[in-house]
Amino acid sequence: MRRLIALALACAALGAAAQSVTLQGMLGAKALLVVDGGQPKALAPGETFQGVKVLSTSGDQAVLEVGGQRRTVRIGEGPMHWGETLGAKGNRIVLTAGSGGHFITPGAINGRAVQFLVDTGATSVSIGAADAERLGIDYRKGQLARGSTANGIVTVYRIKLDSVRVGDVEVSNVDAAVVPTDTGQVLLGNSFLDRFQMTRFNNQLVLERRY
Repeated sequence: MRRLIALALACAALGAAAQSVTLQGMLGAKALLVVDGGQPKALAPGETFQGVKVLSTSGDQAVLEVGGQRRTVRIGEGPMHWGETLGAKGNRIVLTAGSGGHFITPGAINGRAVQFLVDTGATSVSIGAADAERLGIDYRKGQLARGSTANGIVTVYRIKLDSVRVGDVEVSNVDAAVVPTDTGQVLLGNSFLDRFQMTRFNNQLVLERRY
């Protein structure tokens, strides 16, 4: 009987956390959210509304948390639904090349929003020191090494990222390097890309998770 009661309480808690959230727009650093089809609500990072907490905002996206689950939502996307296991549908990424032929996509590192530039020539995910500090990464505890960049050989810090997320796909324990220079984007290198089978279709790049 106690097990049945505990199971019922767990199911009820899950149902309470299951919500539909849409990012309607940005008001400065505030995210304009529509929760469960209600009226739009502007929330700054750190604020919570109906169980939805805004962790961070950047450009056209926000990182939200509901019931301990973190997800990145973007303006123009359909409603994001909670109450399902993270990564349950996260097996495939489709990217479209920009005007310069580069694949640039918003994503998240350790639950914080970033802008990724796909770089198949990079050994690992590469982060500028300023971005690493913004993301709260204590990279100076990493292993010092020498790395090759567009500006030549530099000293880098080798670290491990708890999670790297693009769309609905999240990968854990990803190798990364923090470099002293900043390019404006985080390089999405092979420590993430090698987890996927990559296929190019004209101006689209499709990544499907390896098993």
